[in-house]
Amino acid sequence: MNTVDTIAAVATAPGGAINIVRISGEQALSIARNVWRGRQQLNKTNARKMLYGLIGDPGEPALAVYMPNPHSYTGEDIVELHCHGGAVAVRRTLDAVLKQKGIRAAEPGEFTMRAFVNGKLDLAQAEAVGDLINASSDASFNLAVRQLNGALSQTVNRIREQLLHLASDCESRLDFPDEVLDFGPAEALLIQLNEAQSQLQKLIDSAHTGAVLREGVRITLCGKPNAGKSSLLNALLGIDRAIVSDIPGTTRDTLAEQAVLRNITVEITDTAGLRDSDDKIEALGVERAKAAMRQAQVVFYLLDAASDSPERELADFYCNCPQASRVIVIWNKLDLAGEKVLPMPENVDCVAISARTGKNLDQLLDAFEKAVWQDSSGDADAVLAVSARHLALLQSAAGMLSDVPAELLAGNWELAAVNLRAALNHTGKIIGETVEPDLLDEIFSRFCIGK
Repeated sequence: MNTVDTIAAVATAPGGAINIVRISGEQALSIARNVWRGRQQLNKTNARKMLYGLIGDPGEPALAVYMPNPHSYTGEDIVELHCHGGAVAVRRTLDAVLKQKGIRAAEPGEFTMRAFVNGKLDLAQAEAVGDLINASSDASFNLAVRQLNGALSQTVNRIREQLLHLASDCESRLDFPDEVLDFGPAEALLIQLNEAQSQLQKLIDSAHTGAVLREGVRITLCGKPNAGKSSLLNALLGIDRAIVSDIPGTTRDTLAEQAVLRNITVEITDTAGLRDSDDKIEALGVERAKAAMRQAQVVFYLLDAASDSPERELADFYCNCPQASRVIVIWNKLDLAGEKVLPMPENVDCVAISARTGKNLDQLLDAFEKAVWQDSSGDADAVLAVSARHLALLQSAAGMLSDVPAELLAGNWELAAVNLRAALNHTGKIIGETVEPDLLDEIFSRFCIGK
């Protein structure tokens, strides 16, 4: 992206009561003065003050604020024009701005990219801006805020400081091989290296939790017809989203809905009942149900607790459920089961509920949390937002360090230094210390225009 031009874009989502047109760059103040007029003029004397004025002819009431460099979001001069909501007002305002000389429309993510280029944010913090916008739960929002505030960057910088000290020590031993200098023993370097490796591994281990909070979890509801899948979907959503009927085969296609369960964003897919059918439409629905089971991260397999033959129900589960998925077996219709003893499958989490009355839904959500977090802590306040990009770089850095202990003990200072410098390069890419322009373009292209 060209970071020299003055740029402008709408910085607010459509449909609000107020729209904001943001202008950033060297010509931001002069361009805004050509478009907006008020009793008080935009200048450094009135910096960071919201001023009332008019835009266009005959003049739409609008507010304006000037934020001079370097104390602005982008580190450049910024002017924001706050006009009325609706499509027409903001279009007219943006058109008036872009008609001026020396300005162009901003590209996706260009304001945040300029903040990175001008040192207002490092690359990990800049990525957190996108995570913040896309957050769909309190946990994912808090995760993005911690990264935006520098939690991940600070940890990576501490690791880099340790690696830089080790690399410098190794290179000093190469530069002065015959000098009697006060170099410490290799064992002391190993202690520092182990600490850096430990911190790297903690970040790597947090990747699963970060992915769950950022990206969410896919749940598939499956089982035989009339097991209560649609009733459970409605109970989890808190609304009557799916049709519930005693007629087998009511659900013939997959139905996906978004929700938040235990502060985890989920996509819940209701599916057709699993059975053989001569009906081509229903048979197609069954195939889609099986595909959804294979794609799910967690499968809720429902059994009918009111069935005359619970053992046959359980056998059906063993025949139909994919082994690769995390599965929770759910005996549903507990309110109709009476005192019946329900067989429990081995090596699978199993709960008994009533989707109709809500009985034991908390137990189901407990089992869901256990399946999601697996062996990780699941403590959203204790993890860092390690993304897939970060994880790949951390794993590459850890791989470069794997041979360093042996090289240090053998006195192979050159080989140790080479691997340490490579690890520094990989970790530097996380915060943008070492990064290619093409990667920057790819990262910021995911942002919306105006951010």
